Amino acid sequence: MQRFAGNRRVFFFEEYIPTDHHLPYLEYHAFDGTEVVAVRPRVPHWWNEADRETALARLFDMLLKLNRISKPVLWFYTPMMFGMVRHVEPSAVVYDCMDELANFRFAPPQLQALEAELIERADVVFTGGQSLYEAKHHRHDNIHPFPSSVDLDHFGKARSGLPAAPDLAAIPGRLLGYYGVIDERLDLDLIASIAAARPDWSLVMVGPVAKLRAEDLPRAPNIHYLGARPYEDLPAYLAGWDVALMPFAINEATRFISPTKTPEYLAAGKPVVSTPVADVVRSYGDLAGVCIGGDAAAFVAGCEDALHLADKPAEWLPEVDAKLAGGSWDATFQRMDALLTEAVDRQKPGLPPPSFPAPLVGARRPPYDVLVVGAGFAGSVLAERLAADAGKRVLLCDRRPHVGGNAYDHLDEAGILVHRYGPHIFHSNSEAVVAYLSRFTEWRPYEHRVLVALGERLLPMPINRTTINRLYDMDLSSEAEMRAFLISRAETIDPIRTSRDVVVSQVGEELYRLFFEGYTRKQWGLDASQLDKSVAARLPTRETVDDRYFLDRFQAMPLNGYTRLFENMLDHDRIRIELGVDYQDVKSPTIATHTIFTGPIDEYFGHRFGALPYRSLAFRHETLDRRRFQPVAVVNYPDAAVPYTRTTEYKHLTGQVHRKTSISYETPQADGDPYYPIPRPENEALYRRYADLAAECRDVTFAGRLGTYRYYNMDQVVGQALATYRRLTQTVREAAAVEA
Repeated sequence: MQRFAGNRRVFFFEEYIPTDHHLPYLEYHAFDGTEVVAVRPRVPHWWNEADRETALARLFDMLLKLNRISKPVLWFYTPMMFGMVRHVEPSAVVYDCMDELANFRFAPPQLQALEAELIERADVVFTGGQSLYEAKHHRHDNIHPFPSSVDLDHFGKARSGLPAAPDLAAIPGRLLGYYGVIDERLDLDLIASIAAARPDWSLVMVGPVAKLRAEDLPRAPNIHYLGARPYEDLPAYLAGWDVALMPFAINEATRFISPTKTPEYLAAGKPVVSTPVADVVRSYGDLAGVCIGGDAAAFVAGCEDALHLADKPAEWLPEVDAKLAGGSWDATFQRMDALLTEAVDRQKPGLPPPSFPAPLVGARRPPYDVLVVGAGFAGSVLAERLAADAGKRVLLCDRRPHVGGNAYDHLDEAGILVHRYGPHIFHSNSEAVVAYLSRFTEWRPYEHRVLVALGERLLPMPINRTTINRLYDMDLSSEAEMRAFLISRAETIDPIRTSRDVVVSQVGEELYRLFFEGYTRKQWGLDASQLDKSVAARLPTRETVDDRYFLDRFQAMPLNGYTRLFENMLDHDRIRIELGVDYQDVKSPTIATHTIFTGPIDEYFGHRFGALPYRSLAFRHETLDRRRFQPVAVVNYPDAAVPYTRTTEYKHLTGQVHRKTSISYETPQADGDPYYPIPRPENEALYRRYADLAAECRDVTFAGRLGTYRYYNMDQVVGQALATYRRLTQTVREAAAVEA
């Protein structure tokens, strides 16, 4: 807050203090050396909770009025303060969640409800560590982890000859110290065990005692409770210690903590011994200067190792200093300040987004060199290459009123970016494809995760070790154990011909029925035993805990959406675009010398041999008055009794921050726009008949999913289009060489 006070007025509204006065009032106190002002409300001690909350709300209003503050930033460290200010119109609301307060002893019963309300109202949420972020990230669309920072200069004084605190002088032996609140988060039995195991060590405990009785504290001649000490004096205590301790209990109160002590102790040059607190192990467990002990014996052994390290600081401190270099409070402030500024700016009315030029439906100017039918990925890539690289005049048409094909996205009525035709997640191992598309968009890193709804449970998909552990309440801890489990469930099927054969041979009948049977019937309108085995090839299982849906090297979303990508791609003076028009209304013998057709190949030939079977989709889009609907972007529903196959929440994909959220329900159907070619041998045979006709059309090239009756991922469509362009230009060059 001291740093924020550099360009903002900062008032720290503290918890109320009971008073004997008959009326509530405010006290103002300055924090020495800062511009931060502490505001301490005093409320008559005999008032009940309702009267107290009313008084606090009025006192807060008075604070705003006296200081002429309009639309303040409201920054909360505890949800308990939210009730008194929920009526205030802010410029932004920040929830700085440092701990899972509901897990603390004597937590107020209304805390969880107030936190839920605060999270829903907050414009940005900060968490005091990675574990806490992982526990809450599904509850908000603009949440960011901030592990503990450190004032390197302040704590570094302990390394540079600072005299030890005077009250340490009389304490004998090697000094192992802890500072901080002494409460239920500490493992009191562990402290007693350490003192008993090594009476030659002195355990120095600095800090106030809270929520514990004096008789709860372990007592021994070598345990020294020194009481609370000011922040500015802590380096002097560290200067007198040999080893710094973090003897936390592993319980609900410490499950999500990310102790600021860790970097502070290390900045002071002290080796650290800690119990296996998740964020300590995650962030610092690989450092030589940090020892982890899960029980009393291991903790004592860690202390012995740390004492050896204390005598040889040159061997481990350089690694520590490299780790701490990026964790300053200045760096944390800069990130938080940027996020706060974005949150404030987001509340201001903005300019409407730039729009793509209206469809050009005026008089055409034939002849064109190429007519491209379909403005999805295949058609748009070919149009761009032909215009920008080959210098051709291109007419691009699409029967839909927009570019982008099924990847089209747009702002809905709430202003949320949604994918009209269902979620499109870009992933690729092709450097060439990524490099090409990167000409037209910046990228937002995004790794797709999918959950499967089995009753009330949401389990990771593809099936991995976490899926099996949660489903069967197991504790598989290695890839070998997972492999053995799958082998025990797998059934021998020879030969493997269908999708059902593939799945059952890998995971067995029970998992097939739970995860695949109902979903497949809904998706394809067929049983898996009626589908080609290639369908199940897209549904892998994993022996690890990796819950990413895709494993491609590049996974990201276009920063400003797919439609903007297409608009940038097609912004060329040699490309004319006609939207909302059918190919039959555009084609003529003189319109172009060559046609690229990315629509359904059977449609081009008038369904001469019959229609190629496709599976279609229907989407029901909704906007909800809440920030989050589900933990991940996509949740699958394999239960045959649920009509839809999946729900999508689009803000996960786009990273958009908005008070509301938009979702879609996806229901497969037989009729409608063609989405998925149905992979069966007879359908492939029918397509081959159309492909033979296409081979005879020298002035027409068929491309894309529909033009080649194949299901492709987006990067594969782009790769196919680039390859098609290379073949076209090669053919033209060869023909020119023959004529010459």
